[in-house]
Amino acid sequence: MQKRTMPISRRSILKGISTGIITMPWIVPGTARGADGAIAPSNRLNIGLIGRGCMGRGHLGVLVGNPSIQVMGVCDVDKSRREDGKQYVEETYASRKESGGFKGFAVYNDYREMIARPDIDGVIIATPDHWHTLASIDAAKAGKDVYCEKPISMTIQEGRRLVETMRRYGRVFQTGTQYRSMVTIGRIVRFVRAGGLGKIRSVFTLWVPHNVETLGNSPVPLNPVLPAEPVPDGLDWNLWVGPAPWRPYNHYYHRNPISGVVPWAMCEAFGVGPSTYYHSHCADVIQYGLGMEESGPVEIIHPSSNQFPTMTCRYANGVLLHHVDHWKQVKELYNAVPNDARIDGNFGGLFVGERGWVTSMYGGGPIEGEPESIFKEMEMPTRDVNAANNHHENWFNCIKTRNWPSSHEEIGHRSASLGHLVSIAFKLGRSLKWDPVKELFIGDDAANRLCSRAMREPWRM
Repeated sequence: MQKRTMPISRRSILKGISTGIITMPWIVPGTARGADGAIAPSNRLNIGLIGRGCMGRGHLGVLVGNPSIQVMGVCDVDKSRREDGKQYVEETYASRKESGGFKGFAVYNDYREMIARPDIDGVIIATPDHWHTLASIDAAKAGKDVYCEKPISMTIQEGRRLVETMRRYGRVFQTGTQYRSMVTIGRIVRFVRAGGLGKIRSVFTLWVPHNVETLGNSPVPLNPVLPAEPVPDGLDWNLWVGPAPWRPYNHYYHRNPISGVVPWAMCEAFGVGPSTYYHSHCADVIQYGLGMEESGPVEIIHPSSNQFPTMTCRYANGVLLHHVDHWKQVKELYNAVPNDARIDGNFGGLFVGERGWVTSMYGGGPIEGEPESIFKEMEMPTRDVNAANNHHENWFNCIKTRNWPSSHEEIGHRSASLGHLVSIAFKLGRSLKWDPVKELFIGDDAANRLCSRAMREPWRM
């Protein structure tokens, strides 16, 4: 793939000013030259973190642990979280120095202050869903490269606007689909993509209705009326809500332990429900295996049509993507694999082709499939799935080379769009026809209205 055409970077300008105007000799410390294995400051990337909740803590650990990265700032509207981040960064960096401190690091309540800094190369965005698109777009306009958690948008129109902005400003964008960069998963999807299973007939993945206390199960995010509670000290709730429709503070949005790491996703103002919980993790892996990572299905078939027992997407090449509540339905409803087949895990899929079938899940034990010969063809050293991956490193390298990362903005948009399409079909309770080129539902005004939503004043993309 071609390199991007990028604006001149701050680092390029700095490199270009060594024109001999200053002729006196410079005494440069060995660490600045990269001596003794140290990374020269001019070769480090300066990165900021936006959002230091559960996912943000993990990202911050990756950044601080990488000697080629300098963390310049942590932003969170929750004072306790940003101060914890500040303490972690300062203590970690201080422990590596013989004496003295380090310069440049700061904490922020408002991410717009951080991205205004000219000395920051890129940002990692690990906020709730409703901030992903706007924060990414603002960062790109400020000249920053972006790594954004999934899903990258709340609506299909938001995602398209994000793609257009990244291309217009020439930024390097990586979607946080780390499963794409796991070695074993990557080997499987490339095998499927190359025709290793023959023609793919169907794919299965999870769409698990989420359970919200007192509200029950739902295949789509809900709009519950929750009572207002006192805003915790140090939390800027107005800025937390930001561009989303206003909701008074309630702990179920912010720190609900029942829903795990994304409590806000159950509310349609802040997240996209099951797509956030499960689907956004596996959509890229599945569509990459099908060669559709920059496109999408042409039809979303609702189970009320009686064509298939669960929600199903049909692609232009005839491949069917069935969404199931649990893996037993692959056997019980579709008879797609033998009854004694072991299927377990999350965040992936099950590919069924002319020559056999194979799983691509993480967290449920080794990869399974038949016939056994396909694993010899893949030359897999192990069928165990190791969570280790180079997804961040891929982004770092592409910032330096200006190449396309493995899950760039169009891929991130199409992965999120797949979840949006399924959710819209669930909301309307009927089948839909989709044009993946024009990104419009065919002959369905009600469905097309769900492709966008207004932002709360005064926020604008």
